[in-house]
Amino acid sequence: MADQPFLTDVQTLRERARQHIEKGAITEGYKADRENVINILNEALATEIVCTLRYKRHYYMADGLSANVAKAEFLEHAQQEQQHADWLAERIVQLGGAPNFSPEGLQTRSHAEYVEGSDLKEMIKENLIAERIAIDSYREIATYLGDKDPTSRRIMEDILAQEEEHADDMAGLLEGVERLPTNNA
Repeated sequence: MADQPFLTDVQTLRERARQHIEKGAITEGYKADRENVINILNEALATEIVCTLRYKRHYYMADGLSANVAKAEFLEHAQQEQQHADWLAERIVQLGGAPNFSPEGLQTRSHAEYVEGSDLKEMIKENLIAERIAIDSYREIATYLGDKDPTSRRIMEDILAQEEEHADDMAGLLEGVERLPTNNA
């Protein structure tokens, strides 16, 4: 074992694996506060649900010739936000928790807000603001999780990377809409 000083003795790993098997994936090596992580992931889940709903509304409500590109982005982002919600729900269950899909209190649990927007430019702005909120909060969550829960951290980092892409998309759309004559937006 001198070649692998970081690895616990295999016999010890085998013995520990047989203890507390009712905990599933949560082994002795899990160092995070599991209940706190579940709460944090449920807040992120609420954020993703709110973002899915906002993008879906914007997809259906955007109109006019200048809205076609934005509508396609809104729909794609809604689908990706739903995927993020699914990833978070799966992880919450792995940790022995229950994903909170209840509509009651959804906006309070969410970091992002649900703002309808009265026109295309406002819809894009609100989506960009929500993405920026998600970026900052998810970065903080990933940092908090650190080495204590690398699986949840990786999920948050994967979602964070897509949220950064979404923000970039919204910033590009906003720039394009701002160049249009006022009556087309």
